Order: sequence, then C-alpha cells, then structure tokens
Amino acid sequence: MAVNYGSKRLVVGAHYGARDWLVQRVTAVLMALFTLLVIAQVVFSRGPVGYDRWAGIFASQWMKVLTFTVIASLLWHVWVGMRDVWMDYVKAVWLRLSLQVFTIVWLVGCAGWAIQVLWRL
Repeated sequence: MAVNYGSKRLVVGAHYGARDWLVQRVTAVLMALFTLLVIAQVVFSRGPVGYDRWAGIFASQWMKVLTFTVIASLLWHVWVGMRDVWMDYVKAVWLRLSLQVFTIVWLVGCAGWAIQVLWRL
C-alpha cells in the first residue's frame, strides 16, 4: 500500500485558494473605501440630495474612472465568488460550465451597462 505524503503527494484542483482569498479581500476593501467616499460627499454637501447632486458627484472624470474601477472590482469579486459556488455545489460538468459561461456573459453585460451609465452623466 503506497502512501503519498510530503512532496510526492498528488494535489489536484485549480489552486486558486490564496489568490482568490486575496482578491476577495482587496476588492472588498476598495469597495468599502469608495462607499465611504461617496457617503462623505453626500453628507458634506449642502442642499437637498437629488438627481443634480448625484450627477454632480459623478460628473468629474476622476470620479468616473474611480467608479468604473470599483465596478470592475465588484465584477471580479462577484466572479470569484460565483465561480467558487459553481465549482463547490454543481457536480455536473456541463451544467457547471454552462453556469460559468452565463455568469461571464452576465458580468460583461453589466460592465457595458456601467460604462454606458457613467459616461452618459
């Protein structure tokens, strides 16, 4: 009976663990800081908060770029999470692949919609 311990041990899988853990934490921190920035802009603004105030917050080019960076981080965060859910709980390969492709298409569509919304303001 052969026992595979140590350096001869065969490890299978995609080896995403540490990288995905770090991606989830970094994107979460970025989204949290962005949320605090937007809340601070709303709290410290004068007058009623309506469409004009929101459009003013996101009107400058640096804010649009920062917002899109956060949206890209959100999409990456979602992709890592959903991919892990599909890999952990969907055992049929064809269904898992179909759900992953659907998730990618959905997230790319969301990115396109975000670009359209941001640069239309």
